[in-house]
Amino acid sequence: MIGLLQRVTSAHVRVNSLEIARIKQGLLVLVGVEPKDTKDQAERLLKRLLGYRVFEDTDGNMNLSLQDIEGGLLLVPQFTLAANTQKGLRPSFTSAAPPELGERLFDHLCHQARLIHPVVACGEFSADMQVSLVNDGPATFWLQV
Repeated sequence: MIGLLQRVTSAHVRVNSLEIARIKQGLLVLVGVEPKDTKDQAERLLKRLLGYRVFEDTDGNMNLSLQDIEGGLLLVPQFTLAANTQKGLRPSFTSAAPPELGERLFDHLCHQARLIHPVVACGEFSADMQVSLVNDGPATFWLQV
């Protein structure tokens, strides 16, 4: 399971011109699911997302986690993260999970996140989403579990 996390001052998602998710300071995480991923991996990714120290402390060092700052978590499904881009000029998506598995694991990730973190918003699986963000730093990190 892949998480491309971006430290943001704000982010939101629109589907059909309607805003469906919004956070203030926190993490926007684009989530990619691969064929062999499991619920356990989704939960490990969530644990890392909540505890990953990418926010600055009073000395300007990245020592604070999303939980420490009580920031928002915006999870957005993005199957293209699992694309194979090794050859040619067009990505192959054979390395991405089938839609049923991807949706099931993304929904599980969102559900688990809402159980343990106070501010969680989620994009819509298989929707044509417009994602807007203000990347803080910029700070972007790739996590794979």
